[in-house]
Amino acid sequence: MESSPAQVARRTGRPLSFDRDAALVTAMHLFWRHGYEATSVADLTRAMGITPPSLYAAFGDKRRLFLEAVDRYLGGIEAIEHGIAGAASARDAARDLLVAAALGDTGDDTPPGCLLASSLVTSSPDAEAVRETLAATRRRIEAALRARIERDIHEGLLPSGSDAEMMAGHLFAVVQGMSTLAKDGAGRNKLLGIVDSAMAAWP
Repeated sequence: MESSPAQVARRTGRPLSFDRDAALVTAMHLFWRHGYEATSVADLTRAMGITPPSLYAAFGDKRRLFLEAVDRYLGGIEAIEHGIAGAASARDAARDLLVAAALGDTGDDTPPGCLLASSLVTSSPDAEAVRETLAATRRRIEAALRARIERDIHEGLLPSGSDAEMMAGHLFAVVQGMSTLAKDGAGRNKLLGIVDSAMAAWP
């Protein structure tokens, strides 16, 4: 059976001849702007300034490149979970998530909106595994926030009748909505105002 370019590169130990992190950021922006399915390997290699064999050797394939770009965008899912768990309160954790989303959706040097929300507008069978991975990532962050809310309820920092699942779900609905507004042209000040409105409803 014929070896893939990645397997050949691994066997020969050929060093990378490009800045891997810079190439990853370029790929992240391309996926962010055009979506996972609409971004071809040819688009990626042209923008990254590398050849297809170099892409395969460095990242494996388009799907693994995309998932690594998502992890780069998030700064690591474990870091987000630890940040939520270690926040002074669930309220602080929720506000931090909302502010980070507002800032990330309106970066000066990045496409508008959220990479996770923007990159899979459609979901063909080929992209189904990627779609589920993104959904699982969002569920993990929401679950971490829900657990932080439950802890504050147990410790008396939130009213005993608070619904942790509803509160976490509402926050993520706001996050998703802000991404859509940013893609439609909403600026940072508007999104930060929405953050304030959302937090005003916090018990």
